[in-house]
Amino acid sequence: MVTSPLDQPIAILGSGAAGLITAYTLINDGFSNVTILTKDKSPGGVWADERVYPGLTINNVYGEFRFSALPMPPPQIPATGRLSGQDMCSYMRIFADTFLKGNIRYAVEVKKIYRPGSDEDKIGWLFDVENLESGELEILHFSRVVLCTGGCHVPLIPSNLSAHPKEVNGHVFHSSKFRSQLDLLQSNGQDVKSLGQVVIIGGGKSAQDIASYLASREVQVTVVFERADAVLASPIPLPSFIRRSRFLSILAGHEHLDTRFERFLHTTRVGARLTHFVWNTITQISASIRRKSPLRNAHSLFWDIRTNDEGILRSENFHDLVNKERIELVSPARAKALGEDGRSVVLEDGRNLEADTLILATGYTSSWDIFDEKMSKELGLDRLASSSAVEDSRRHWDYTTLTNPPDIRANGSQTGQEWISPIYRGIVPAKNILNHDFAINGAVFTTNNGYSLEVISHWISSYFLRDPHLQLPKTVEEALESSKRNAAWIRKRHPSALSWVNPSYSSNLAFWTWPQAMDDLLRDMGLRTARSGGNWFTWPFKVIKIDEISTLGEERRRRWQI
Repeated sequence: MVTSPLDQPIAILGSGAAGLITAYTLINDGFSNVTILTKDKSPGGVWADERVYPGLTINNVYGEFRFSALPMPPPQIPATGRLSGQDMCSYMRIFADTFLKGNIRYAVEVKKIYRPGSDEDKIGWLFDVENLESGELEILHFSRVVLCTGGCHVPLIPSNLSAHPKEVNGHVFHSSKFRSQLDLLQSNGQDVKSLGQVVIIGGGKSAQDIASYLASREVQVTVVFERADAVLASPIPLPSFIRRSRFLSILAGHEHLDTRFERFLHTTRVGARLTHFVWNTITQISASIRRKSPLRNAHSLFWDIRTNDEGILRSENFHDLVNKERIELVSPARAKALGEDGRSVVLEDGRNLEADTLILATGYTSSWDIFDEKMSKELGLDRLASSSAVEDSRRHWDYTTLTNPPDIRANGSQTGQEWISPIYRGIVPAKNILNHDFAINGAVFTTNNGYSLEVISHWISSYFLRDPHLQLPKTVEEALESSKRNAAWIRKRHPSALSWVNPSYSSNLAFWTWPQAMDDLLRDMGLRTARSGGNWFTWPFKVIKIDEISTLGEERRRRWQI
């Protein structure tokens, strides 16, 4: 008996934002057998209840991380103007309870994903899973898979800090375990002061949030990092027509320039000067720190993707606490090893820092290790060495805004081998493009996750439905060439990024340029682009609202019936 494609089982790996909106869209499009698998006990992914902690705030402006089907309540602490981790946790839980009851299996760990054995039966996917509550092992079968495990799932622990020849007397843990450590202290009747002298390795958003939380509770904190993230902040809220419009995305420059205004900004000398003047002005406005602070040695807002969006400058945030000397900074510096005494960390310059507690805010690594090497290569998830400059010369962008890239070695960026993930549009492995049974949501790195994840979920649904209106490469080779061109653009636009960025979200870096990237996907689906409207003069400043994509499903279905 032939089963309707809409009745065939679909697995979604991960119950974070990407997994939730993908399941919602597929179900609304008529897929009746959709299951989210997660080893967590609650929905939300990085915003799940077991991961959020006091002081955690979203690295984005209010209103930019929600889905069109469910309004986002105002922040629980309105004075900050920021959504907290608890705000996000509550939103994800409400979304799951409202739309996805019965579609999520919690406390299930996927050990391995592979194709059925015989050539005749190589249809669909088999999952080896373990029920984390009962210990029971299962083999599950699915016809299609959407990988939504994200880039903040598997902690990256530097090998030089992961072990010690002697017993470590102090606490050593990754920043992702901060919430569980707080819960452990509370269960033992202790407070955070019992952590003693705390050293945090890393200068990103997690390091800053944790340092602020501890310092505000009179804990001695030292933060060690090589170079600070760029920061987007202002004394007063930036107007929505600047911060929540296409303004910054147009100034950032996309892989293709669709309008005369964009071409003026990025391909003329006058336009380039204007563009960099605006970015430099924003950088200066955002500099809420002391002139001699190591935080001044930050990555570029224009060239890099390591940026923290602080919104309005406020009291008791990380930068304010640094200014008040309640957080000590050691930078530029790199941790070399744990000290022989078990209560210190040794820096590469020979210094020793006392550390009763060492917190590794060292980022995350790929969450795609559920595929073995053979399966990863067959599917097309294996990373490839980037092409040479000679090959890149065939993919040329004559942008005057990109003629003077920063000196990678001088600014402290990593300069190792650059790798690419040959994922078409950041959604489908190029090698598997013709099979219509595997997709990824969450591998496109943007500054507006709610909007981007929702558009991508519709693209995936159209792909699974084999929508004739969806424009796709006709061959694997064509999809691979498109992926290589995208990698060449990333190397041009964000030098060295492919040498360090997490592969789980390096398939496409549309950091500031997410509006153009989402328009590309809408164009693929044959849908209207530039939905925020405006005339020839006002369109760059029209606020982009999530509600403008609330009818994508209806629009796609109408096209299907034509």
